[in-house]
Amino acid sequence: MQKIKSLMTRQGLKSPPESLSDLGAIESLRVPGKKLPPVLNLQELEEYRDKLKQQQAAVSKKVADLILEKQPAYVKELERVTSLQTGLQLAAVICTNGRRHLNIAKEGFTQASLGLLANQRKRQLLIGLLKSLRTIKTLQRTDVRLSEMLEEEDYPGAIQLCLECQKAASTFKHYSCISELNSKLQDTLEQIEEQLDVALSKICKNFDINHYTKVQQAYRLLGKTQTAMDQLHMHFTQAIHNTVFQVVLGYVELCSGNTDTKFQKLQYKDLCTHVTPDSYIPCLADLCKALWEVMLSYYRTMEWHEKHDSEDTPSASEGSNMGTEETNFDRGYIKKKLEHGLTRIWQDVQLKVKTYLLGTDLSIFKYDDFIFVLDIISRLMQVGEEFCGSKSEVLQESIRKQSVNYFKNYHRTRLDELRMFLENETWELCPVKSNFSILQLHEFKFMEQSRSPSVSPSKQPASTSSKTVTLFEQYCSDGNPFEIQANRKDEETEDVLASNGYESDEQEKSAYQEYDSDSDVPEELKRDYVDEQTGDAPVKSVSRETLKSRKKSDYSLNKVNAPILTNTTLNVIRLVGKYMQMMNILKPIAFDVIHFMSQLFDYYLYAIYTFFGRNDSLESTGLGLSSSRLRTTLNRIQESLIDMEVSADPTATLTAAEERKEKVPSPHLSHLVILTSGDTLYGLAERVVATESLVFLAEQFEFLQPHLDAVMPAVKKPFLQQFYSQTVSTASELRKPIYWIVAGKAIDYEQMLLLMANVKWDVKEIMSQHNIYVDALLKEFEQFNRRLNEVSKRVRIPLPVSNILWEHCIRLANRTIVEGYANVKKCSNEGRALMQLDFQQFLMKLEKLTDIRPIPDKEFVETYIKAYYLTENDMERWIKEHREYSTKQLTNLVNVCLGSHINKKARQKLLAAIDDIDRPKR
Repeated sequence: MQKIKSLMTRQGLKSPPESLSDLGAIESLRVPGKKLPPVLNLQELEEYRDKLKQQQAAVSKKVADLILEKQPAYVKELERVTSLQTGLQLAAVICTNGRRHLNIAKEGFTQASLGLLANQRKRQLLIGLLKSLRTIKTLQRTDVRLSEMLEEEDYPGAIQLCLECQKAASTFKHYSCISELNSKLQDTLEQIEEQLDVALSKICKNFDINHYTKVQQAYRLLGKTQTAMDQLHMHFTQAIHNTVFQVVLGYVELCSGNTDTKFQKLQYKDLCTHVTPDSYIPCLADLCKALWEVMLSYYRTMEWHEKHDSEDTPSASEGSNMGTEETNFDRGYIKKKLEHGLTRIWQDVQLKVKTYLLGTDLSIFKYDDFIFVLDIISRLMQVGEEFCGSKSEVLQESIRKQSVNYFKNYHRTRLDELRMFLENETWELCPVKSNFSILQLHEFKFMEQSRSPSVSPSKQPASTSSKTVTLFEQYCSDGNPFEIQANRKDEETEDVLASNGYESDEQEKSAYQEYDSDSDVPEELKRDYVDEQTGDAPVKSVSRETLKSRKKSDYSLNKVNAPILTNTTLNVIRLVGKYMQMMNILKPIAFDVIHFMSQLFDYYLYAIYTFFGRNDSLESTGLGLSSSRLRTTLNRIQESLIDMEVSADPTATLTAAEERKEKVPSPHLSHLVILTSGDTLYGLAERVVATESLVFLAEQFEFLQPHLDAVMPAVKKPFLQQFYSQTVSTASELRKPIYWIVAGKAIDYEQMLLLMANVKWDVKEIMSQHNIYVDALLKEFEQFNRRLNEVSKRVRIPLPVSNILWEHCIRLANRTIVEGYANVKKCSNEGRALMQLDFQQFLMKLEKLTDIRPIPDKEFVETYIKAYYLTENDMERWIKEHREYSTKQLTNLVNVCLGSHINKKARQKLLAAIDDIDRPKR
């Protein structure tokens, strides 16, 4: 309590008792309206006093608590005040010392020393003034240096110098002479920007990396990189227009023979119509060359930006964040602008070339010139696809319409020419070398030159497919993809024809030499017996003796195994090559071209059938010589391609007339081709040449199928598959009906029937000697063999052909034998045995003449002979199972052969069964 009182005393506070009067005063002040009562009551006063004491004690206690609470702050503040007092005392000392030193300094310096300092200050000011004057003098002479730098095309240096001069001028703007200089520098900077724009426009036709680098640096110093990119695209658009106009104008003025200014005033579209046909192709080539230069410049511009953006990225990251963001924004803008410009520029190029193409009717050009035009456009479309990934819809649609129209007319003319060739064809062998390939023909050279992009990727070499060099990469530094067109028409020599049937005298000698061992047998002959099988005539393996026995008479050995084809066949193959050239150059019309190619094959196939295979009696034989697929194909060709009308019907509708325009009249065989002479086996040589040339043509189409499949649109591929499965594959099936006509006339089957009719079959004893008709038939086959050898001296007869001929002849002979047996009126058991003897003798002698195994229709004859020995029940079942025999043959078997050992009722039952079998055929 004493501490509190002492603390209060130090702070100027009174003790509670001492301050009671003050409290009363305060209380009276708080209750100013309260007055003492007139009569004082001691007790009340004491109570009031006690109350005040309690209040005083409470207040004193609260005050003491507050004092104790604020004690640390008080101590701290007291210490700060003490520290401040000490500092003030130190400051007083310093001030005293400073005043003393100033007095000393004032007394130590003289007026002369201050004069020296003033002169030094003036000297420094004069030096600065001299420097400023020299700078102003340099600024006055800057325009000369700027002109020199602009002549040297040092645009970044000129702009840098100009900007530095402007900065310096702003420093000395307080000089009156600088205001005029500032205006002059601004004019100079605008002049530099104009020259810079001109320099930028030069990039569009001939990109120079150093030149473009300077221009970009200059625009970057100006802070106008985005503006530069906008201007660049405008210059490219203008360059395309000016380039094509100047190229076309040059040719128009050159061909017109004067330099009349009227052409310069024409619109580009109208100017294109004045290009003459003679100058059309050179003008188109130069047009594409010029456009290539513009597109290449744009391509190299993009390359420059990609390269420099990647190089500048690290340095940009070192700068400030704001500068980096601005730089990245500029790069993004330039990148988007360049990417968008690709499509825009290519669209402009397409429109200019399309306008040029529409200026002239392409139908006036010859085929080679038209292909040349397509080749240029195809190369341009390839450039466009590599340039911006566009499919060149504008050019494709334009050239497709003109190509289809041109090709329809061209194809129609070629079909008429083909009909003329076929009607004048004598079906003589066209001598070609044994290693002949269609790729040796000039029309197919493009397949070897452009094999990688044309065929499917699976056909390309691994090294080629792994990395493909684009035209821009190939001609980036030198050359032009359209310069190769100039030498495109140079004809290359073809070495496909042989001087005669043999390629050399050694081959002619070797074709007839003796073979004494298996190793001496030529591989070509071995392959003939294996690889050339068609399935039409099964042949057993050929023995060494057989080969030796036929070494001089074999139909395949008399000449080198060169392909069998005619001049017409070669002409069709050349046409196919030309068609494929157009298809390869312009893939959007691939379907139309392949459709026309199929018509060439269809017409050739139909002509061969019409000339050599049409015979109404063939189908009546029931041998199925023409498959249902072949008949369907021939009917389709006749309905869709062959004009069967002799003359136009004036009442026909317009649609019918249009349909007839798409058709070709049926061809007629030349009167020089004789098919009725037995000495030539009824024109067998001509039939072989014609039929095998068709088979060879089908083989070439098979060879070309992968190439056609690669370019055919996916939605049209079913047509291609149908063409190959239903038409091309049926070519070899024509052999049967064509050679059947020869086989039907080569052997005198009617004479054999007459000889068989004179034979007595109801003999009573078993004969040991065969009948004379067998020898007569074998002589017919020997004569057929000799004639076949004679024909083979003119034309090589392939093994499948000789097999089919022998098969047909043997089949007809066997069926004639059965027919002869069916004509027998009376026959005994011994007579039936004689039939077996005759047939076995015929087979034994026949097997020495031919290698056909098994003998065709051998079972047909043997089964018929053996049927004589069947019982009644077995015979009824046999009749139902063997429907290959005619009603006449079955009836004769029942009446004549079985009549001797069955009763009448059984005979009637069997005849009724035969009638039931025959009824559905009627």
